[in-house]
Amino acid sequence: MAHRWTNTLTERDVTPEAVFLNRRQLIGSAAFGLALSGLTGRARAEAAEAPEPTDWDDITGYNNYYEFGTGKGDPAKYAHRLTIAPWSVRIDGLVDRPGDYAFEDILKKMAIEERLYRLRCVEAWSMVVPWNGFELADLLALAGVQSAARYVAFETVLRPDEMPGVSRPVIEWPYVEGLRIDEAMHPLTIMATGIYGRDIPNQNGAPLRLVVPWKYGFKSIKSVVRITLTDTEPPTTWNKANPREYGFYSNVNPQVDHPRWSQATERVIGTGLFARRQPTLMFNGYGEEVAGLYAGMDLASSSDGGRAAGPVDLPDLRPCRVRDHADRRVPVLPRVRRLR
Repeated sequence: MAHRWTNTLTERDVTPEAVFLNRRQLIGSAAFGLALSGLTGRARAEAAEAPEPTDWDDITGYNNYYEFGTGKGDPAKYAHRLTIAPWSVRIDGLVDRPGDYAFEDILKKMAIEERLYRLRCVEAWSMVVPWNGFELADLLALAGVQSAARYVAFETVLRPDEMPGVSRPVIEWPYVEGLRIDEAMHPLTIMATGIYGRDIPNQNGAPLRLVVPWKYGFKSIKSVVRITLTDTEPPTTWNKANPREYGFYSNVNPQVDHPRWSQATERVIGTGLFARRQPTLMFNGYGEEVAGLYAGMDLASSSDGGRAAGPVDLPDLRPCRVRDHADRRVPVLPRVRRLR
């Protein structure tokens, strides 16, 4: 299972030296050499122009997680209150095997990989994060996706006793998000369980969060406790709060500004307040892999970053075979390093 995507960022682009050297003990120099040799000339050129490293302190200390407060430092300050063990995820809706899946049991069946992804926030700042996790498609395969499923809905845990931020109605609780089924099954879409080879911190969405690197960061829902397969587009938190500013798709698109600020450039976290902003890439730099998902859609007409100009023809996903992609509009891509 998994191993269907290859990075255009390298170790040196995202990883501080101490963590890099420690992780090399796990993967071995031979495996590392194979990973680099698999990069195309274009990929190597892109890697040479990659952003400066985002270190652990910045990744874990600068977050949006409103359940713990609206300040960027609030999650790091208060998220330790969240109990993350035991943990389970309810998978229901249009699946063959609905039920509560224990986090430990999920991990036993998943291939944990390292994915070096750009993260672009809708607030026009960015990071580069070395996630550890597994493809969402593999998790959905455990439950068995039915042919009628067209969307995947996600829900964040809601515990008022542990989450001081939910005492204020900043947004509607619990936090919910959604993807189209082909987006969810795409090999770039992962469920993250770690960062830099360590368990993911609470403030970053422990113990299990979604990561969809070509969409604005708020689509990558944290601390997931429920996944529902459905035949209708699910509600999403920020779209309910302000549909004019936050659409369902919310693909990164530098050509479509937020109503209140430009999306053409971004501030790279960790480079200093006076560092030069960098141009934002279409689909956050993953257009080669995902642009085909939005064929026939108008990507320039709304703040959604991609709104359907008409009915969208979704692929038939039954049977849901993780290893066989002949029945999906998803590319079979080269493998990345496996951490275990």
